[in-house]
Amino acid sequence: MKRDLLSKSLAQMGSKAAEPAKPQEDAPRSLKSMSDVLSQVSAQAAQDVDVNEIADSEIADRFKVEDGLEDLIESIRASGQQLPALLRYRRGSGPRYEVVYGRRRIAACRVLGIKVKAYIKEMDQREALVSQALENSARLERSFIEQAIFATRLEEQGFNRVEIGEVLAVDKGTLSKLIGVARDVPNDVIFAIGAAHDAGRRPWLELRRLIKATGAKDILSLVPAKGTPAEKLNATVGALQSTEARQSAPDPAPSPAPLSKLNGTPVAFTARGKRLVVEVSEKKEQGFLEFVEANLEKLYQEWKQREK
Repeated sequence: MKRDLLSKSLAQMGSKAAEPAKPQEDAPRSLKSMSDVLSQVSAQAAQDVDVNEIADSEIADRFKVEDGLEDLIESIRASGQQLPALLRYRRGSGPRYEVVYGRRRIAACRVLGIKVKAYIKEMDQREALVSQALENSARLERSFIEQAIFATRLEEQGFNRVEIGEVLAVDKGTLSKLIGVARDVPNDVIFAIGAAHDAGRRPWLELRRLIKATGAKDILSLVPAKGTPAEKLNATVGALQSTEARQSAPDPAPSPAPLSKLNGTPVAFTARGKRLVVEVSEKKEQGFLEFVEANLEKLYQEWKQREK
């Protein structure tokens, strides 16, 4: 549903005469808002905007805009910017605009030293976040952890989970996992690891489980300084799995007390609590053990008489 709304609205952009698309009556409120916003944007032409007049979005849905930026720079250098960015007006001092979506296009134009083509719209924070989420979902593949962080940011901005699920196109169970990982794995650990696009969700879910199971505190020290994000994630999970294995291993049995020797004999013994251990160091003396065993009752009776 979100892709249909987005594609219809984007298809109208650049055409002042285009008639705004009507949102479906049964569409979620957040998606209707997106359709309304993009339909209004389509009624204006893209403008050339100085990149120095654009501030970054307060809530980013991707970790690094630099990933793969060289290809985009070369594409814009060769063919120009094909798809405009979307900006909204800012309040207060500083840059005049704030990016809604198109951060990588803006970054590429900044490197090239040229103005960026952009639509400009008066939008509130909710409209901006919905527009950002849907446009990037239609064009880019966020990693699991990028989705998780963005979902928590939306929740912090007052979106309920039904709205977030609609915007991110995930079901209730998946959304719960996303937010759970983002809440339980420390932010400094997440950003030290990185987006890990190739890792999928299982290592992140395992990392969350291990953190809760082991009660580990200094997890950041377990993240390797080098390697790809996926390698860092797997190494951190491995280190915590080792910690869990050590914690669950049974305590080693205490070493037996040393035996005392009878002077001038191969007989040694030790008394520990309610136990008496007697052994001989030479095979030919094993008959002594049989003798002791055979006379235990007699020894006990003699001891009882002495006790009386």
